[in-house]
Amino acid sequence: MAFRTSKSLAIIFMAATIISSCSTKRQKADLILINGKVYTVDDQFSQAEAFAVSNGRFVAVGSTADILGRYDSDYILDVSGLPVYPGLIDGHCHFYGYGENLVRYADLAGSRSMEEIIERLKAHAEKHPSDWILGRGWDQNLFPEKKFPDNELLEKHFPGRKIMLIRIDGHASLVSKAALQAAGINKSTRIEGGDVLLNAKGEPGGVLIDKADNPVRVLIPALTEDEKIQALLEAQDNCFAVGLTGVHDAGLSAETIELIRRLQDEGRLKMRINAMLNPDEATLNQYLPKGRQVGEMLSLTAVKIYADGALGSRGARLFEDYSDAPGNKGLILYDSSFYEEIARKAYDAGFQVNMHAIGDAAVNYVLRLYAKYLKESNDRRWRVEHAQIVRPGDFRLFAEYNIIPSIQSTHATSDMYWAMERVGNERIKGAYAQKNLLEQNGWLVNGTDFPIEHINPVYTFYAAVFRKDLKGWPENGFQPENALSREDALRSMTIWAARGGFEEQLKGSIEKDKLADFVVFDTDLMQAGEREVAKAKPRFVFSGGKQVFAAE
Repeated sequence: MAFRTSKSLAIIFMAATIISSCSTKRQKADLILINGKVYTVDDQFSQAEAFAVSNGRFVAVGSTADILGRYDSDYILDVSGLPVYPGLIDGHCHFYGYGENLVRYADLAGSRSMEEIIERLKAHAEKHPSDWILGRGWDQNLFPEKKFPDNELLEKHFPGRKIMLIRIDGHASLVSKAALQAAGINKSTRIEGGDVLLNAKGEPGGVLIDKADNPVRVLIPALTEDEKIQALLEAQDNCFAVGLTGVHDAGLSAETIELIRRLQDEGRLKMRINAMLNPDEATLNQYLPKGRQVGEMLSLTAVKIYADGALGSRGARLFEDYSDAPGNKGLILYDSSFYEEIARKAYDAGFQVNMHAIGDAAVNYVLRLYAKYLKESNDRRWRVEHAQIVRPGDFRLFAEYNIIPSIQSTHATSDMYWAMERVGNERIKGAYAQKNLLEQNGWLVNGTDFPIEHINPVYTFYAAVFRKDLKGWPENGFQPENALSREDALRSMTIWAARGGFEEQLKGSIEKDKLADFVVFDTDLMQAGEREVAKAKPRFVFSGGKQVFAAE
């Protein structure tokens, strides 16, 4: 196998003498892949060795002998037994937001203390001078005392500066005193759907939960169009490099959607994007009257809403108090009239509703709201995003109303260190219950929720199947009874993710007439050992039959 070390297409150019004298009887293809272990992820989960691609689509799938007997091409890729999968799809992420982080925010993920955060902020501020110091990714559960920080160290090292540091889950922020003052937030501030945490002196200590940080967020200057384009293109490059050819972006404005459309039309943005609509009036008015749209590059099929906050910041809405915070049940972010109105509008327009719900009370609320509109067996594919904690009696509602769970397998392995502290011994049994959720309808959608988690879909597969962190802990897996099989894990990241956005006729499997999106890996995810799976990497990634990534 002759893989080149450059980014150029690693193709074996077959000599005319090899093609044979009967080549005139063969159909011409743009690309032929041979000698692969091709996991088609069709209905039978069948395997093949080869396929031919023309005009950006698979035109035939079969054995190497069969494909070479029927097709010829100037470009033949011999992968010498390596595994080939459909292009991977992230069923729930924040693609544009991730790109924005790349060009604007200090990366605070994995910080083990406020002192480490300060050092990262200093390095970022030196490279990216600005009126604001911005960061994202801190998690107090990694700190020695596992307590929310305050802004005292920010004031010591950056006196008078406007600073906003968004928590890893996006549902809490730590802000400086200057930012609090600029936003008009004081000890008397009350914000529906949010909470301003007070320190021992009874003053805001800088931590703002959920919607309480909105008055600060709106003060941050918007990116320029050039910066937005840079954000999208940098996000695309990183996603292609890990094997993603499609994403479901969980909440975008009309302005961002139209920028994406323009870049795709110009051929600059090659990532296939299913854009969930933000529920603001301008965005809904622009797209709902046109009905659900499914396209090769851009699909608009759903409205994204938030029911509650996140478990890590204790904003997820629970029926009973947090086990480690008596008196706190979390938050529902809006009043019921808001949810009812959006659900009605989406239903009438034929759109999905994809609602973020993490706590058991929030999941129950969403399921019962959906039931009012869905009423019976249906193919509306309304989704509960995350569905992290579900009461035992509520699982059946997913099946009864054909409500689709949209899970993020790495959330389980990121939260497992402290989740028991939040919800206790009984509620944890219904938490991250991904196998149980799968059994309700026989399929589900999987994703990462990046940038909250790492963008690498291999980590999603690994967490789904082995229920461990990348160090192999815990030895027997976290709640291993809720692990997915390898086949179902791959389906959840390919054909089921496509189905989750009404795109299964276009992509998600290697079948005739579908878009020729595929990834060649260096490791067989379906057979390799646990440690090998965790280290697996793409060798080549193709979108529409065109190479978009090759390993160095």
